[in-house]
Amino acid sequence: MKSQKWMSINFFLFFFTWGVFLPYFTGWLTSVKGLTIAEASIVMGSGMLARAFSTFLLFPIATSKASLQIVMRISAIFSLIVMSLFSFGDSFTMLLAISVLFSIIYPNLLPAMESSASLLMQHEKLHYGKSRSFGSLGYTIALLTIGLFVNLFGDEAILWVMIAGLAFFTFMQLVQTPAVLKEIHRPDDAKGTSSFKELFTSTSFVTVLLLAILLQGAHASYYNFGYIYLIDLQVSGIVIGIILNIAVVFEIFFFMFADRLLRKTSISSMFLLAAIGSTLRWIVIFFFPTIFAFVLSQLLHMVSFGLAHYAFIQFITKRLDRHLIATAQGLYAALAMSLSTAILTFAGGYLYDISPGYAFLGMTICTIPAIGIVLFTKKKWD
Repeated sequence: MKSQKWMSINFFLFFFTWGVFLPYFTGWLTSVKGLTIAEASIVMGSGMLARAFSTFLLFPIATSKASLQIVMRISAIFSLIVMSLFSFGDSFTMLLAISVLFSIIYPNLLPAMESSASLLMQHEKLHYGKSRSFGSLGYTIALLTIGLFVNLFGDEAILWVMIAGLAFFTFMQLVQTPAVLKEIHRPDDAKGTSSFKELFTSTSFVTVLLLAILLQGAHASYYNFGYIYLIDLQVSGIVIGIILNIAVVFEIFFFMFADRLLRKTSISSMFLLAAIGSTLRWIVIFFFPTIFAFVLSQLLHMVSFGLAHYAFIQFITKRLDRHLIATAQGLYAALAMSLSTAILTFAGGYLYDISPGYAFLGMTICTIPAIGIVLFTKKKWD
């Protein structure tokens, strides 16, 4: 199987499961397991803290000892097993424990996927945007699938679709893997320094990582409370799936054409536009608490998420040596996609109890400083 096709299929299958877990699992915990919003926020937020620990420490260690192929296979198998345990959870404590265990394993697949793409970009001229668009397609199909199944079978279907998605992804890991992913990428012996030290002594990398932390963390309320927010607006399950899909459809178009459209765009300009678009997105939801305004805000997802993500991937692919990529992806997954999101999930749950709109407006505490950081530092590292 050609690398481009292999990467596209794996992106599709992984983000199908991500599209079930990220926007719907908080709703599953409240409706099927009977947790309160506060309890569900603790369960999901604690899982994100575990995810941050795992992707920050365990993923770089794993990829220094084993190939990406092995890491992905083992992570996929155990993710499927642990996800199945959720069906037996019957208390807050048990669900919390299962969530933490799942979040130690499953999220490592995200930096593994992105590291695979970066290596294939360097070695085989993979078109990242083209393959990543299949990930967005998987995400959007997951949203439509869940919307349909919830209408037919109730919220119980959320767990079973997640398990089915993980089963397909696990099967795909047994298919022939590109040769470069079977290698273990370690720093040259002559360097004598750790990947962490190399990365954190780079001012430009630290700046880019900080921007990613702020901009990706700002999606915490959208990921965890968007589904519940639309229910509060009395939107039906199938329509919720369609509304959430709007963001991903525009994300797909963005990734399809990003390589071509942004070829001459500086990385700092990408981050600046992402920060401005994200700020506007959360302000719109706060000031206009209507279905129409939420739908309009979905159009900005390709900027608030897609552009920020693309900018980070372009930076590490073009500026970092091969042996640093897995560690950089682990840091991105741990700090930008997990820790910041976890902290803001706790804060968002508190704000949502006061007023749903506050949970979204509160995210500008990250996006507005990001604008300032880009403007202040762009000449130093662009």
